[in-house]
Amino acid sequence: MSSFLSGIRTLGTGFGIILRNPKLLFLGALPALISALLLLGGLGTLIYFSPDLVTWMTPFADSWGDAARQALRVLVGAALVGAAGLLASVSFIAVTLLIGGPFYEHIAEQAEQKLGLDASDDGAGFARQLGRGVRDSLKLVGVALVGAIVLFGIGFIPVVGQIAALVLGAFFGAWLVTLEMVGLVFQRRGLTFRDRRRALRQYRAVVFGFGLPTYLLCLIPVAQLLVIPSAVVGGTLLAHRVLGPVPRQEGAARR
Repeated sequence: MSSFLSGIRTLGTGFGIILRNPKLLFLGALPALISALLLLGGLGTLIYFSPDLVTWMTPFADSWGDAARQALRVLVGAALVGAAGLLASVSFIAVTLLIGGPFYEHIAEQAEQKLGLDASDDGAGFARQLGRGVRDSLKLVGVALVGAIVLFGIGFIPVVGQIAALVLGAFFGAWLVTLEMVGLVFQRRGLTFRDRRRALRQYRAVVFGFGLPTYLLCLIPVAQLLVIPSAVVGGTLLAHRVLGPVPRQEGAARR
């Protein structure tokens, strides 16, 4: 329980730093606003066309009775929109960090300076680090897509399916959100997406303490503008906790 609360406090520290620095808040909010508009537009389009899409997906139900056909299509529509919402909520963070990469890198560096954390990197240069960020973001979206498909299927389980999909979706989203938020430090040190997963498995309670409130708060419209930059700072602190300082010889070689 203490580790879970430690994860919450890490996010709280991020909020504190961002709220005390309006410039950092503005820099972090702008990419989040652009990403939110893009994804909300896509989700709204899906909802608008969902009746036609669900009818196309269930042609076998055309010969059923009205009540059975309507019940099935309502269930399919709810599961489809729910899965799309999960994918959008996780992709939102990946897309936001991709759009605002330089902004969030600056925010992370400012947080490290304020807290006296080691900001060493592997000397790969901006272009190579950007390539890593794009590659890792695409991997994250791919994992989110697979998870959304699985949760879409779980949603069809009678009685408990929708509730189970919501609960599992929150934990799945929290895990992916944390993977993304610690990425800046991991990428800077030349570590891979697989390295992130392996490292965070050893800190599951802290991960969910940080990731669950981040994921749930990101579901609140407008709140994302504050949550994302705060979570970037919190994720940076969490990454330093997981990785520890760069060894002296390695850090010296990189300089």
